[in-house]
Amino acid sequence: MRVFLAALPMDPARVVVVGVGEPALAKLRLFLTTRATLVWFAPGEAPAAEAVPRSAPAPERRTPGPADFAGARLVFIAVEDEAEAARLASEARSAGALVNVVDRPALSDFHTPALIDRDQVVVGIATGGAAPILARDLRARIEAVVPASVGVLASLAGELRDTVKASIPDFLARRRFWERAFRGAAADLTAAGRLDEARREILRELAASEPGAGSVAIVGAGPGDPELLTLKALAILQDADLLIHDNAVGEAILARARRDASRVSLGPAGATSEVEAAALMIREAASGCRVVRLHAGDPGEAGRRQKAVLEAAGVVVIVVPGLADG
Repeated sequence: MRVFLAALPMDPARVVVVGVGEPALAKLRLFLTTRATLVWFAPGEAPAAEAVPRSAPAPERRTPGPADFAGARLVFIAVEDEAEAARLASEARSAGALVNVVDRPALSDFHTPALIDRDQVVVGIATGGAAPILARDLRARIEAVVPASVGVLASLAGELRDTVKASIPDFLARRRFWERAFRGAAADLTAAGRLDEARREILRELAASEPGAGSVAIVGAGPGDPELLTLKALAILQDADLLIHDNAVGEAILARARRDASRVSLGPAGATSEVEAAALMIREAASGCRVVRLHAGDPGEAGRRQKAVLEAAGVVVIVVPGLADG
């Protein structure tokens, strides 16, 4: 990972933009829907009135000084003169702000990702300043599949978060409850704008909530190319609570599993034997965990033996082809 995307709260926050051209206006538009206090300095030529967003703050027609950056969380500098940009960046940084100098990555503390804004839900795509047009292209593709209602659903979840936590104290059971809520009728009702019904549906699901039954999925990683994994195998990896994998499974495949899943490595360099792994799978499935046994290549006869042992112990087992047939 070359860059790390951090979520900075915008309420409260002070954001300063310096510049008059389209790059500065683009940064202004980025924050107009936030609750941040937005301050705009427009030294030099006056910005074209028709290009300025209606809700933008009135520009201060001067170059900011050190005191103007006091208390700012983010500062965006969009001026053509590189020496002037570097001077302003130094002043803003001395005031404690994170600084972005537009189109000058070497002078910047951070780069602006391409964003999909759904209010409470924000998706960012970043290239570390190397290829912003590529980031925008990816944003357009992802934006088409992120429903506008997802932010409303997240806000509803935030409203009910303490209620759910009090009703379901176990972390694993609570996570499964939210997975059902986000994928079920409540999500459809939210998308239809029926928020009161969506809230009632979540509370109804909460009243009827019981710990889900655990299971084991036996998956083959194939030749190690994650692009060849089936959609079902990827979904199983993303839902795993515990991932037990052959030591020979490559990092490219393991990276497709949910990051917070517990992991156990088997094989010559692993610390756990197959017998111990079977006992672990039986125990964890009995406690409600979704376990994935990930084989290097095809599970073959080893997978069939594991399935028989687990089913004899009463565990629900599914075998998921890692690769599509043919």
